[in-house]
Amino acid sequence: MLSHSDLKKGVKFLLDNKPYEVIEFNFIFKGRGQSTVQAKIKNLLTNEVITKTFHASDKLEELETEKIDLEFIYSKKGEFFFKDINDPSRRYILIEEALGNKSLFLKPGFKTNGYLYKDKLLNIELPIKMNFKVIEASPGLRGGREQPGTKPVVIETGAVIQAPLFIKAGDIIEVNTEKGEYVRRIIEK
Repeated sequence: MLSHSDLKKGVKFLLDNKPYEVIEFNFIFKGRGQSTVQAKIKNLLTNEVITKTFHASDKLEELETEKIDLEFIYSKKGEFFFKDINDPSRRYILIEEALGNKSLFLKPGFKTNGYLYKDKLLNIELPIKMNFKVIEASPGLRGGREQPGTKPVVIETGAVIQAPLFIKAGDIIEVNTEKGEYVRRIIEK
């Protein structure tokens, strides 16, 4: 069982027999009263986001999920298709809204972990940092102080990332998938 103080970003739990994940949380301390937690939570089946207040007396059941090995196959019209690596006949679909920014960093053949709840794929795990090939980059303009020092580049998945002016097409860059930000250029030896 989880108490209100266990609610942190990413914690999954059952509320009214529905799976939820904490997106944001804020502890609120009252003078003589007990603390509460104001949390933004997402229904993992419908992707509906609600705000709820949890009190010290609230007890929540931790969500029991099954972790499986997945391979991303392809995407079509906002749907992302995965197969179970251990049983390729088992296929799963996630919609773009469920994936959020993770959809920007998926490329065919990418292997990852997924989480099942009652045989339904809830979401996938991405490494915090991943390497991508830059397929399109405009030449960086050198100039005065008004230049921001970055330019948009397109990586192999089609996502647009802000990168330093020296990055060119063909470079391999490391990207923080949580923030969608450039980390560094990878020098191949």
